Amino acid sequence: MQPLVLWVAAVVAAASAVSVPSTQIPIVDLPVYSSTAEDAACHRGTGPAGLYGAETSECDSPFALVNQTFSWIEKEFRNDIDFIVWTGDSARHDNDEQHPRSVAQVAGLNEFLVQKMYESFGKRNGDGEDEDPNNDYVIPIIPTLGNNDVLPHNIMQRGPNQWTRAYTRMWRQFIPEAQTHSFEQGGWFYVEAIPGKLAVFSLNTLYFFTSNAAVDGCAARSEPGYRQMEWLRIQLQFMRDRGMKAILIGHVPPARTDAKTPWDETCWQKYTLWMQQYRDVVIAGLWGHMNYDHFFLQDFKAIDKDTLDGRMRTDSIEGQENDVHTAVSGEYFIDLREQWAKLPKPPKKSASGKGKKKGGKKNKKDRDKQRQRHKKYLENIGGVWAENYAVSFASASVVPNLLPVVRVFEYNTSGLDSVLSGPGSDTLADMNLEDDGGWMDAFRRKKPKSQKFTVPDPPSKSAPPGPAYSAQSLSLLGYTQYLANITHINNDFIGDDTSLSADLKLDVQKWKEGKHKGRKPRNKDQKPSPKEFKYEVHYDTRNDSVYHLKDLTMPHMLDLARRIGAFMPRDSVDDGHMDEENEVPETLSISHLKKGKKYRKKRKKKHRKHNHKYEKRNKAWYTFIRRAFVETMDEEDIEQNFGH
Repeated sequence: MQPLVLWVAAVVAAASAVSVPSTQIPIVDLPVYSSTAEDAACHRGTGPAGLYGAETSECDSPFALVNQTFSWIEKEFRNDIDFIVWTGDSARHDNDEQHPRSVAQVAGLNEFLVQKMYESFGKRNGDGEDEDPNNDYVIPIIPTLGNNDVLPHNIMQRGPNQWTRAYTRMWRQFIPEAQTHSFEQGGWFYVEAIPGKLAVFSLNTLYFFTSNAAVDGCAARSEPGYRQMEWLRIQLQFMRDRGMKAILIGHVPPARTDAKTPWDETCWQKYTLWMQQYRDVVIAGLWGHMNYDHFFLQDFKAIDKDTLDGRMRTDSIEGQENDVHTAVSGEYFIDLREQWAKLPKPPKKSASGKGKKKGGKKNKKDRDKQRQRHKKYLENIGGVWAENYAVSFASASVVPNLLPVVRVFEYNTSGLDSVLSGPGSDTLADMNLEDDGGWMDAFRRKKPKSQKFTVPDPPSKSAPPGPAYSAQSLSLLGYTQYLANITHINNDFIGDDTSLSADLKLDVQKWKEGKHKGRKPRNKDQKPSPKEFKYEVHYDTRNDSVYHLKDLTMPHMLDLARRIGAFMPRDSVDDGHMDEENEVPETLSISHLKKGKKYRKKRKKKHRKHNHKYEKRNKAWYTFIRRAFVETMDEEDIEQNFGH
């Protein structure tokens, strides 16, 4: 059996009232051929919403899509994966004034998803019939809270609260019994997905989220964000002491650009410091929320000096994320590209023949300069393993804001049999964190302007690099992305005029009606006639001709980021900035005219070479964008939005 991890992000947000058999709670489904307009949200009216949803629109997932997705997952992976990470947002968006969400509906949709997980991965034939609820599934399933899994959306008060209590009950089969009290206090927990070897930490990112007006970052001891970071620090140290490794999962990602910074800065600072200090333990972060397939880096050089010294102001500037779904504009991806354009570049090797004495020997002075340049480069990236960075992966979702996707990671299992298992998870690791008297006292005290906190110890100087940096046991080898082409599967508008299909202008304030905007079924009594439902391989990082990723360790991810950041706009190329010898003169001289056909042929050849260089240099960037939007943007839209 291959060592595989299934990642499911934002599965259902289905919203004319039906009853879900597993819960008997009325919730709202999406009628076939309903309107994708903003005042309908696929809940009513007549329009292009197909049996399996309205791709590239703001509409949520119909139950038909959810049911078929789980049937396909069960068929393909029930016997082939080791554990599942489920990164939140299982309740519909609150996007319809005629059908506002209710507590019962949000809870009911989450219970429906638990039931789907059980149908696909629950034990059968009485195998799970015992008193241990954690023994009901054939593999571990690790869920996390999304910002739409609470009501009002985005808002969660300090725990314990009605939502932490509700999910403690709903997820009792997923949360280890020893951690139920911790989860009820704040909504965070971890699971030993491979006992004694690998833990998956489920973080409650609502306490880091700038759109959660009920909390205020991670600096003040009275804040649940501070408490969660302390819990994470203690547990990661515990993992290090036991020789274990960790994957972190959450809903809202720790992205940080001018266009999008969903985490409070104090939380981002602590998280990034933790990633630096526990880089021998943490393998990667897996995040949802944004619904676009991409990755980003945490740059440890961005950690403030005060943070490194264990001090943090409590009056940090707060932001507010615009919540039109995930409100990702084109500027976010361009910001990433510009960040990566500034990444340190390896020094170029001396050109052939330069710096050599007669006889072919290199000048000692030139060799010394080359060594100094290489040394400086390694200092900038954190050595040969690029330990000045950490990587985060954000997945697109099953919700068809683009096309539905699921992702499967493969990881290195070599040497796992020789890893010594530490004590079981039922230990004093969670200690008396919940019983800290200073925690409750902090609620009653006025916040000081700055507070001190414990800075974790870095890895031992003798410790080898962790699995995030060098290939070893538990390193991520790659992933396969699967997509469901519901344009083809719905079979409603195949062959129609595609000139009406562009609705991907990246205005975050605008409701998106999708690629079939304005279309209606061909006749009043039209019935769905879908093709076979299936997910297909979108791409596989291990044999991809563009990404060239031998594995997902930091040196290879840094190289990919650098290649994406090397983008050169076409107008710069046309101006000759890429290759000045290919610049075309604005006016032709008499001598040029005399050359006639021979000159024009030579110039045409240069332009072909010129365009080839442009396409080769920018292929990584354009591939990154195509995949971010799950192949829903055509070349013209990509060039218009991202070719500058």
